[in-house]
Amino acid sequence: MEKVRIDKWLWSVRIFKSRTLAADAIKSGKVRIGDSLAKAADNISVGQIVHVKKDGFNLDFLVKKLIEKRVGAPIALECYDNLTPQEELNKY
Repeated sequence: MEKVRIDKWLWSVRIFKSRTLAADAIKSGKVRIGDSLAKAADNISVGQIVHVKKDGFNLDFLVKKLIEKRVGAPIALECYDNLTPQEELNKY
């Protein structure tokens, strides 16, 4: 597997609770792949950076592994590196 739809991946690695929520965030312009706004059908590959605006936070993830099925949290953590700056995580 070399490419996965961005909405599937965001749901599979537990960044969103449902694929619908992931797709809605993408449609409303809250998800970027690199510097480009994402579309739900866009494919991502290993090594790309995904930027997500969620709950008032700007989150950054480096794609390490592609999956299409939702997995448990410990396995999901192996699929990306969280590149979100610490000051962003300390907002609240």
